[in-house]
Amino acid sequence: MQTAANTTPERIEDIDITAEMSESFLEYAYSVIYSRALPDARDGLKPVQRRILYMMGEMGLRPDKGHVKSARVVGEVMGKLHPHGDGAIYDTLVRQAQPFSMRQTLVDGHGNFGSLDDGPAASRYTEARLTAAAMAMLSNIEEDVVDFGPNYDNSQQQPLVLPSAFPNLLVNGASGIAVGMATNMAPHNLAEVIAGVRHLMQHPNASLEEIMGFIPGPDFPSGGILVGLDGIKEAYETGRGSVRVRAKATVENVTARRKALVITELPYQVGPEKIIEAVKAGVQSKKIQGISELNDFTDRKNGLKLVITIKTGFSPEAVLEQLYKQTPLEDSFAFNNVCLVNGQPQTLGLLDLLRVYIDHRINVVRRRSQFRLQKHQSRLHLVEGLLLAIADIDEVIQLIRSSENAETAKQRLQQVFDLSEAQAEYILELRLRRLTKFSRIELETERDELKAAIAELTELLADPAKLQRQVSAELGEVAAEFGDDRRTTLLNAQVQPVKSGRATAPLQIADTPCQVLLSATGRMLRVDLPEGDTAVEAAATFAPARRTKHDAVLSRITTSVRAEIAALTNLGRVLRFSPVDLPSAAPNSVQLAAGARVSQYLETLQKKERVVALLTEQTATPLAMGTKQGVVKRLASGEWQKGDGFEVISLKPGDEIVGAAYADDNAELVFVTDAAQLLRFNSTAVRPQGRAAAGMAGIKLGSGQQVIAFNVVDPAAVNLVATYAAADLAEDALFAAETVGSVKLSDFAEFPAKGRATGGVRAQRFLRNETVLRAAWVGAAPIMANGKDGSLRQLPQETAKRDASGTAVAQPIDLFGGGI
Repeated sequence: MQTAANTTPERIEDIDITAEMSESFLEYAYSVIYSRALPDARDGLKPVQRRILYMMGEMGLRPDKGHVKSARVVGEVMGKLHPHGDGAIYDTLVRQAQPFSMRQTLVDGHGNFGSLDDGPAASRYTEARLTAAAMAMLSNIEEDVVDFGPNYDNSQQQPLVLPSAFPNLLVNGASGIAVGMATNMAPHNLAEVIAGVRHLMQHPNASLEEIMGFIPGPDFPSGGILVGLDGIKEAYETGRGSVRVRAKATVENVTARRKALVITELPYQVGPEKIIEAVKAGVQSKKIQGISELNDFTDRKNGLKLVITIKTGFSPEAVLEQLYKQTPLEDSFAFNNVCLVNGQPQTLGLLDLLRVYIDHRINVVRRRSQFRLQKHQSRLHLVEGLLLAIADIDEVIQLIRSSENAETAKQRLQQVFDLSEAQAEYILELRLRRLTKFSRIELETERDELKAAIAELTELLADPAKLQRQVSAELGEVAAEFGDDRRTTLLNAQVQPVKSGRATAPLQIADTPCQVLLSATGRMLRVDLPEGDTAVEAAATFAPARRTKHDAVLSRITTSVRAEIAALTNLGRVLRFSPVDLPSAAPNSVQLAAGARVSQYLETLQKKERVVALLTEQTATPLAMGTKQGVVKRLASGEWQKGDGFEVISLKPGDEIVGAAYADDNAELVFVTDAAQLLRFNSTAVRPQGRAAAGMAGIKLGSGQQVIAFNVVDPAAVNLVATYAAADLAEDALFAAETVGSVKLSDFAEFPAKGRATGGVRAQRFLRNETVLRAAWVGAAPIMANGKDGSLRQLPQETAKRDASGTAVAQPIDLFGGGI
């Protein structure tokens, strides 16, 4: 006997396989693009990343709470928001906790979260909670600042985007492979990105060049040296481009006769094990020569440290060039800025990325303000009703007691006291202890505060410019809280193509003549000179292509590319280095703005230490130096060549070197104080001393005075004196609106020579609102002036008398230097 089920005819439909495959593939591609692989341009997060952060916030895993097992977080995310494999969720959680992957970590991991060469421990062993930066990403999410949508089974709501108090997409970057498209975005420095955002908000029509003044390039978590800036500009313009990143390497002495390359930073996403394997393979195949051994001293306390020992007779610089070409010590990063904008995948340049974030953040603050306004208005409505009831509380109590039930009491309250239903309901729920005199005072204070807050929010919502200022101010607070120093050094050097095969002699950098320039703003540049007897003459005749920022020269030396030179700091320390890795320029295209920052190039500089002069072994002339407290010293030739990191003068507490230069017996030493006193005397008045000596009295200072400039000049040359007196803006508001001080150029010959340890002569007459000199310089013409940011300042065309007052200027002058 057949059952009913067996008698039911089968239902078979013929479907075109082409149409079915096309439709199914499109649905799959859509799911991958929008739900997995590509980040949203507003908060820079993929759905799984957003769901992890939101669920951890809902679980209360704030930075001030304890860690919980990562498996618990994964389970909550998978069960409520992300119905995919736990492995994918945990991998995403781990990456957000890795400081070598994220420029600003969003998860605080406890336990083994892996490295570039090893994976993390299982989720049951590790623990996690949110970082303070993640809390900024989630800030005010409960105040209806973003849209919410249903989860996969419509059981609860999830945010479609996070408020994102900082531009996370640019700060942390992103990578992902979708169907038919991929994304690869570089991380950046948070403080630089926010500075660019704020500038674009103030200047909506700003050019890319202006924004790149704030965001010069990527800032990878692993540091490194980014070589060649053309690729950055191309990527910022089009959303696509490529740059090369090098490991940061220094040459150090392992023994008295053996040198080594010490690697302390690697390109982004390159681990030390990968480097070690590539170096071993290159040595075995004889593609890399000159290496005797490689040791890995990397640990969690001291960070990355690879020591590559060089064989005797090989140039460390040449070996390093081989390593850059044959191993991942130099790697490329390809920009592909694909992200979702209004639900559509787009490739965006830097300006478009910033504008999308600005629009999102303005919308978040507007919605937050509207939410708070409505909340305050509702609360004010209740408080005003309660104040009415307390004013006639006896009648209110009598009315309630005489009512048959609560509904009747509510209706009678509305009728008698002209209250709304919400006010009457609130009064009925009033506790008796709120009927005190003190409670009334509290309510009146709260009413006044609510009215003030409502007025402020109403004004904010009605004024788009004020709303933008509010967004900008909040971004500034975020930058102050989370901003840190740049890690990746940017060098505008020529990028050499990577070639396979054996390293040959042309890979080495020729030891040609050069000059090294130090700008007053702390940048160093190497100027390559033609070989031969005319090198010194060429050094004196090269000229910049055009005047740019940072072109005031503080110190210069003539040397060779592979020579060892040194930098003298204001703390009296001597730091050795080679100019071989400095950015280079031709004699006819010198721009110090392209130079390397000293603070990034010399890693051993302390926090408040700066370079005041460059030193070379190719001279037997004593080095003269002057200090802030008026001490002068001539260091005997050869004394600084006996080590590295040592001191060349014994400074008193609070003292520091303000200037230094080589001074033979024909030179003159010049001090300038903040009291506008200038003293010049012959260098023979200061006998050369050894490194341990503390120097001798150079200029006599009055109470509270200090030296602001010390220079060595050739009396046979035509020298000028430049001084800048700052105005005390508090003394004359009318004057302050037009000028910030005065500057003066004088002929050095007008200043009479005085004896050492005397007070000198007056160099500038102060105007009535000027009290001190802020900057000064004595040297051969031309003299250049800069602001703190390196921008050029115009100087008077004519010289003035020795003790004359200066010419008023509208912009402050912070630094003087010689011309290029």
